[in-house]
Amino acid sequence: MIALPYSRIDPRLLEVFPLQQRTNIARIEEVAIEPASLPPAIGPQLERQIETLATDIRRARARGASVMLTYGAHLVKNGCGLLVNTLIENGWLTHLATQGAGVIHDWEFAFLGASGEWVRDNAPVGRFGSWEETGHWLNLAVIAGAAEGLGFGEAVGRLIEADGLDLPSAQELRAAIREDPDHELTAARADLLQTIEQFGLRQGRQEVSHPFRRHSILGCAHRHRVPLTVHPGIGYDIIVNHPLYHGGAIGRAATTDVRLFTQSVDGLDGGIYLSIGSAIMSPQVFEKAFSAANNLRRRAGRPFLQNHRIVIVDIQAGGGWDWSLGEPPKNHPEYYLRYCKSFYRMGGILQYLQCDNRVFLANLLARLKVE
Repeated sequence: MIALPYSRIDPRLLEVFPLQQRTNIARIEEVAIEPASLPPAIGPQLERQIETLATDIRRARARGASVMLTYGAHLVKNGCGLLVNTLIENGWLTHLATQGAGVIHDWEFAFLGASGEWVRDNAPVGRFGSWEETGHWLNLAVIAGAAEGLGFGEAVGRLIEADGLDLPSAQELRAAIREDPDHELTAARADLLQTIEQFGLRQGRQEVSHPFRRHSILGCAHRHRVPLTVHPGIGYDIIVNHPLYHGGAIGRAATTDVRLFTQSVDGLDGGIYLSIGSAIMSPQVFEKAFSAANNLRRRAGRPFLQNHRIVIVDIQAGGGWDWSLGEPPKNHPEYYLRYCKSFYRMGGILQYLQCDNRVFLANLLARLKVE
């Protein structure tokens, strides 16, 4: 490794283990919620809120406005994949977004039919996140996808739908780099070339089966050509504990995704932004994309985003602050609830629903099905 002022680990020395050795927390066939099942009962206030939201989604889609769904990993772990997939298949969603953990659980369910591990058992003995198949296939999909200009979400969605991926030869990559060194994909191609040579990967078809594919949100979004973007943090996710992890490729793919995300935010005039169980990533990414979209609108002489509705769904109490009174003072604890404060600052109509994501999605889907 290159000498640096500070010592660092050699990731090539990390030991990884087969997923079959892991004790999983959840099996998809046990937690999956079937879209045809009767939704859980809810109180009259929440029922009115969800009915209104369903009506607003219909109106937004009728006018061609964006309906975006951003979600945290627990939505996947709770078995909501089929509910979200039904929303995709029926044209109710124009964009989906999640973070790295949302991808990991989605892929493991599709591949293994099980996901989740006991951190307190595995981290102290050096096994947390050290799983061969998860780290290998997710990292390789993103490295190879970035070399083609794909975003994180599309690269993994393609892997799941195609049951594998195709790797170019080292010779092909070298030729492409030599012929056009100024190409925007040159650095990404060089990363893929280094990965292929460093780990002795063969060219051509790399196959991996996904027998539980129907539960994958990433696969469904890719199949129906609905953008699903991924907004990870470097060092946040278990795939960092695999020798194949490449932060440069993750960053490139995530950069592509944030540009796609911003394009969808630009379509939120009269549209709806749903944020389910994502207290940090969703508000942080949204506020930057919202500003960027308005920046481009200002330069083009277009009016700023307006008439958008932001709906936050979480099981937390939302701080108990009445946001109709404005933003709480800095000495108030609720001021520091990013998932409320950031969205409040984005204008439009803000609504907070304290609800379990399974209950919310099942009831929303049931109401959207009613004509």
